[in-house]
Amino acid sequence: MAKSKKTVEKKTKITDINAEIAGAGSVLNQKITETLETNYMPYAMSVIVSRAIPEIDGLKPSHRKLLFSMYKSGLLGSERKKSASIVGDAMKLNPHGDAAIYETMVRLARGNEALLHPYVDSKGNFGKIYSKNMAYAAARYTEAKLESICKEFFADIDKDTVDFVPNYDNTIMEPTLLPTTFPNILTNVNLGIAVGMASSICSFNLEEVCQTTIELMKNPSHDILSTLKAPDFSGGGYIIYNEAELEKIYKTGRGSVKVRAKYNYDKSQNCIDITEIPYTATIESIIDKIVELIKAGKIKEIADIRDESDLGGLKITIDLRRGVEPDKLMAKLFKMTPLEDNFPCNFNILVGDTPKVMGVGEILEEWTAFRRECVRRRTYYTVTNLKEKLHLLRGLEAILLDIDKAIKIVRETEEDSMVVPNLMIGFGIDKVQAEYVAEIKLRNLNKEYIIKRTDEINKLQQEIFDLEDILNSRRRIDKLIIGELENVIKKYAKPRKSIIEYNATEYVEEKEEVPDYAVNLFFTKDGYFKKITPQSLRMSSEQKLKTDDEIIAHIESSNTAELLFFTNKQQVYKAKVADFDDHKASILGEYIPAKLSMDEGETTVFMAVTTDYKGFMMFFYENGKASKVPLSAYETKSNRKKLTGAYSDKAPLVSMFDSKEECEFVLKSSQGRYLIVNSGAIAPKTSRGTAGVNAMTLKKNHKLSSVTKYIDGRFKNANRYRTKNLPAAGSTLSADDAGEQISF
Repeated sequence: MAKSKKTVEKKTKITDINAEIAGAGSVLNQKITETLETNYMPYAMSVIVSRAIPEIDGLKPSHRKLLFSMYKSGLLGSERKKSASIVGDAMKLNPHGDAAIYETMVRLARGNEALLHPYVDSKGNFGKIYSKNMAYAAARYTEAKLESICKEFFADIDKDTVDFVPNYDNTIMEPTLLPTTFPNILTNVNLGIAVGMASSICSFNLEEVCQTTIELMKNPSHDILSTLKAPDFSGGGYIIYNEAELEKIYKTGRGSVKVRAKYNYDKSQNCIDITEIPYTATIESIIDKIVELIKAGKIKEIADIRDESDLGGLKITIDLRRGVEPDKLMAKLFKMTPLEDNFPCNFNILVGDTPKVMGVGEILEEWTAFRRECVRRRTYYTVTNLKEKLHLLRGLEAILLDIDKAIKIVRETEEDSMVVPNLMIGFGIDKVQAEYVAEIKLRNLNKEYIIKRTDEINKLQQEIFDLEDILNSRRRIDKLIIGELENVIKKYAKPRKSIIEYNATEYVEEKEEVPDYAVNLFFTKDGYFKKITPQSLRMSSEQKLKTDDEIIAHIESSNTAELLFFTNKQQVYKAKVADFDDHKASILGEYIPAKLSMDEGETTVFMAVTTDYKGFMMFFYENGKASKVPLSAYETKSNRKKLTGAYSDKAPLVSMFDSKEECEFVLKSSQGRYLIVNSGAIAPKTSRGTAGVNAMTLKKNHKLSSVTKYIDGRFKNANRYRTKNLPAAGSTLSADDAGEQISF
């Protein structure tokens, strides 16, 4: 079918356009280093500098844009406003979508409880930092305004304390930093992941941070640990005091802080109420981990666990079994669950658009330098305004001696444009002063008004002199900063939420006392297991089995032994005899694949029993190979329940055996040949998955069909089937042995 005219015209048009663009449609080879430099590096730097890493004012760009937008909307000290409207205003500064902006506001809100000192006074459901399931409501339902602490961010922002830059579409000016009057960088948790680096700053108590800053300004060699005791988290809990680790964090900015949950024991209900958890944990992660441990049988002291959090706050309730000691159980849970967790510290902060990992002392030093510059700029701005005012009053003073002359000049000037020049000539004042005099209202052209105004000159001169002295004195600037810090302590200081635990006890796992008594272990072809005491077996020895099932192993052992169940998928599952209840012969027993949570389609093929992991395992394969693996290869220091690669999968397995000492095995091939092999002739391999060595030589299309342990007297002339060297083909049955009933 012919192409349509429209399609041809379209292709022609595209061809014409490509012809006009040089190199259009061609594939260019570009070095990967060049691609990284031109495409990836700008993106990486944007993420680092403009998104993920906080700056010295303690805020990321998204935080700063949101707070400044709320400030410009008049939400500092006013009534709350719908969150949706706030988000819309913030989009003028933040080019991201409304969802991202609202998520930022949620985390800064009091209701979310993510920050020690929230920036946003919220009303409505803002979710909870400690729960994944407690989701925040949509922006159209919630309301917010700025918290009073934000006054410390914006108090001097209109006095040229910080630089302003245009927003993304050059319609609004926004600050590059906020002139915070206290080290906000250390008073709230700040987390961020950039490209090739990250930042993780823990929060400290506001009073301790401000007091430490004051002491460092007075004495740079001040011992920080004496005033800044430890981190303080909004979620509370206990800080496990580790002086060496804290010193490392304070010095290098890297390390970790261990936090424990807070709990109470209700004796009347026999339950534990957990009311505070580590900052890095959530209710769901804690409950899920405890439930997992209960299912695995590692925790047996708990009867029930549930989330009882409500408007009163966080609460996880654990019901205990009778006789359980709550403190011992909690020590165990601290060791095994997120009820005790580490907060990783990485004090990576942008200083002059350069990321830098700093210790607490260096951070406070950088903040102090930043604040000194803010105070210096604020003072210079005030001095400049006062000098301008003084200059105007000097002009007013000039006309004080002859007010009538000033009136006469104005009245006799025919053109409006000549009023200012004539006043300049008549009184010897400059244009700015003449403009000011010309704008004075007629009612104010009296001596009393002018004298009152000019009396301000001396006061202004003293103020200017004092402010210029401040500009030239670092000591006085520091005194102002210290005064501001003391004022912040007075207004916003709170008691510590996280209690410092100086002598925390660590959980020492107690080895469970396993009663040691004799048992008979039975294992069936279909994978059923029974543990029966000799007394019970004497009372009833008739074994109950499923149809067509049979016992393939009966071993006399002890209750302290360990079990290894080998499966058809080359895996071994480990268990302890004590993990199984005592059975009677009249029951089926426990189905091992279900009991040990084996993979789908996995079945047991062999059971080994050991108390010391001495001895070895022998594996025989259809290709005539045999492998010998020490039982110690299956021993693990941890309580691993499952090991992969228990034996080789290179050829189908015929038989496996466990033995404490060397013994002989009878190998039978499909060709009808027999070979007696001593296990000592097979070199042991520590690798569990070893393919083994050739034991029996097989002709084409033949295989090893069965293996049994050799019992003395089974053959009339056993040497006929033995050999000095392996591999060997074996021998056919002699006439004497052929008549015997030999089971394989």
